[in-house]
Amino acid sequence: MNKFWSSAVARTEPYVPGEQIEQEGLLKLNTNENPYPPSPKVVAAIQDELGRKLHRYPTPSVDRLREKIAEFNQLNPEQVFVGNGSDEVLAFSFMAFFEPGKTIRFPAVSYSFYPVYAKLFDIPYEEVPLNRDFSLAWDKFFQSDGGVIFPNPNAPTSLYLDNKHIIDIIENNPNNVVIVDEAYIDFAKESAVHLVNNYENLLVVQTMSKSRSLAGLRIGFAVGNPNLIEALNRVKNSFNSYTLDRLAIAGAEAAIMDVDYFHETTKKVIHTREWVTAELKKVGFTVLPSDTNFLFIRHYKINANEIYQMLKEQNILTRHFNRPSIESYLRITIGTDEDMTTLIDTLTLCLCQKNKASAN
Repeated sequence: MNKFWSSAVARTEPYVPGEQIEQEGLLKLNTNENPYPPSPKVVAAIQDELGRKLHRYPTPSVDRLREKIAEFNQLNPEQVFVGNGSDEVLAFSFMAFFEPGKTIRFPAVSYSFYPVYAKLFDIPYEEVPLNRDFSLAWDKFFQSDGGVIFPNPNAPTSLYLDNKHIIDIIENNPNNVVIVDEAYIDFAKESAVHLVNNYENLLVVQTMSKSRSLAGLRIGFAVGNPNLIEALNRVKNSFNSYTLDRLAIAGAEAAIMDVDYFHETTKKVIHTREWVTAELKKVGFTVLPSDTNFLFIRHYKINANEIYQMLKEQNILTRHFNRPSIESYLRITIGTDEDMTTLIDTLTLCLCQKNKASAN
């Protein structure tokens, strides 16, 4: 600790992202990026924008992108907020809706940015344990003191919570905001977006990093009652009115408009996910039911960290969380069919070598 640090910095434990290694021949299955490139229309839109007004500030209200997002979700633009990645949107949401001195709730095994934000903004929190099968104990989120936030599907466990349970959480927190973080919802059954017309205390946050292949552009958005959106804008405009640059805005508009490409690549990921699940089970893995673009797996015999290290030695990156209750699991992003064939072949070979070594 440095004597010049503020108390906020001193109490913060920064989020640790997945490894970002720039290496030729590396199979990167650790940060849940989309294995497919963005729509060709995205690339064309960015190239067009390059020749325009980069010497001018982008629009602070991002009206046209908000209109496109609203149209896609059958909402009004006044119900949409856009930010520089969903992490920024979540940070603004913590500031806009959660109060120091009032305890919020989120799952004990969940997106690890939540406790980081809570500590940074001095918001007390309660981590709600998951059920034994890793499903969300939805009834434990009722009547919170300061609000609720949870991912759906949950990360890193990959499990989905039905909207009927989300409605129960919302209705049992009438005086607090309930934030549903839907980073992976496009690989799941149904979004809670349509519920924002019925519940003024619901905020749904999504990202274009996963299903629309725009992790490199950093675009996130929230939908909710116009009063909630106004609060987010008040926070944003107290920090930086120009959170999205011109190239990101152009690319995001094109991505939202190319619905066919979005559906095509999303279906590919889901199809590969189901195939890989079956293959992993054949070689001794337990695989949690996934409604995401990743799998959460455990081998019946071999330690997860050991498998992580074995794969890394073979230039395949996965994600291991050295945390209580999930240290025996490995998270693996869904890649292309070719990527996942390489993974399965490598895993099978490593497991055979491990079994032979144990036999000797």
